[in-house]
Amino acid sequence: MQITNLDSDMIFKMATAKRNENSRTKVFDWHKAVRIIKKHNIKNASAGLAEDWDYTGDIILRNGSPIFDEDTYTYLSSVWATPVLLIEGTDEGIECWCWDDQCNWDAKTYWPKTALWLMENE
Repeated sequence: MQITNLDSDMIFKMATAKRNENSRTKVFDWHKAVRIIKKHNIKNASAGLAEDWDYTGDIILRNGSPIFDEDTYTYLSSVWATPVLLIEGTDEGIECWCWDDQCNWDAKTYWPKTALWLMENE
């Protein structure tokens, strides 16, 4: 999925249309992200919303270690935008999400314990 940036009017229109169409929310799938990171031996990656990357994307993995930054602006949940994992050196985001009612995460979830466990043990 191509990472893009839209103007605020377009974002508002898309969000309103999507909210009316579907009340479910996409949230970043931390377990899928870890599986991708481990499978491809990724050392540096970011996460965010593909359609609004400049305002939502930030680093989550540096030199193979999870980044814990209380000031991060990473935002990983939306009713209209697509949560993605972006591997350093590429400009294509990998769709990486689940429905909020099918996982235990929300927009505030950042490196949950289960994902950290997978990073160490899988």
